[in-house]
Amino acid sequence: MQFIRLGRTGLKVSRLCLGTMTFGWSADETESFAIMNRAFEAGINFFDTADIYSRWIAGNQGGESETIIGKWLKDKPRHELIIATKVRGRMWNGANGEGLHRQHILKAVEDSLRRLQTDYIDLYQTHFPDDTTPLEETLSTLDSLVQSGKVRYIGCSNYPAWLLMKNLWVSDVQRWARFDCLQPHYSLFHRSEFERELAAACLDQGVGVIPYSPLAAGFATGKYTRDNRQPETTRESSGLIQRLINNMQAYDALDLVREIAQTHAVPMAQIALAWQLSKPAVTAPIIGARTISQLEEVLGAVDVKLSAEQLQQLDAATAMF
Repeated sequence: MQFIRLGRTGLKVSRLCLGTMTFGWSADETESFAIMNRAFEAGINFFDTADIYSRWIAGNQGGESETIIGKWLKDKPRHELIIATKVRGRMWNGANGEGLHRQHILKAVEDSLRRLQTDYIDLYQTHFPDDTTPLEETLSTLDSLVQSGKVRYIGCSNYPAWLLMKNLWVSDVQRWARFDCLQPHYSLFHRSEFERELAAACLDQGVGVIPYSPLAAGFATGKYTRDNRQPETTRESSGLIQRLINNMQAYDALDLVREIAQTHAVPMAQIALAWQLSKPAVTAPIIGARTISQLEEVLGAVDVKLSAEQLQQLDAATAMF
């Protein structure tokens, strides 16, 4: 496994980050343990979760993924692992059950620490913006968590470039801990949202980038075809998938991914990840898996070296996305 600094920090993280949204949802505890064991064995030291995972299960408000990770962590070398989680979504009933205000964050972080069975969180991220709470309130609260040692680094997810820059400015002016990581939606088949402004902003400001859905909700693996647009999947209702499955240009681009994969004798997923890893702004794509076989399919991506011509071909084929 290869390692890289997270943005401008000195923290070293693996070039693949294990996403755990499936834990407690489509992967039960036993399978989740097996996935984490294999990831750690392969050198992945960076795991990403969120307090709301998996809240869409009937009767649950979240926390299952963190709980499973916490059980797994008990007999693991905690200092060797970088655990990232998020705050923002609704976790309990009542007026303050969600948001980025002080009241919610201070309870949510204690709940996450308890579920994870740890006394600190390596990377604590705001899951979505909260336009009802002043930035100063959010950032001062996060800074207090860093100063207390409960959180090591902070980051954000799903922020547009202007809001990321405004948060960085407030932190700099107030001399508070700042966002050192951004988690955007980014893949071969979802490019413009990140590439328009965020990529340049992150490079300029030294902000690490850990994209989610780097395989376009499974589309880049090749399981969707012109003749089979509804394969067995847990993500078939994804808005991105719905936009892609009837787009003939998307299948043309997928044909190119397949051709390059055959040249390298690797699964198509590794080509999509290798393309993303070639981008200077990207730190570590977040790879999700609900089975060991899905994880094995992508582990070799860090060793795939695409030629300049192949990168140009992929860029051109997916420019419209």
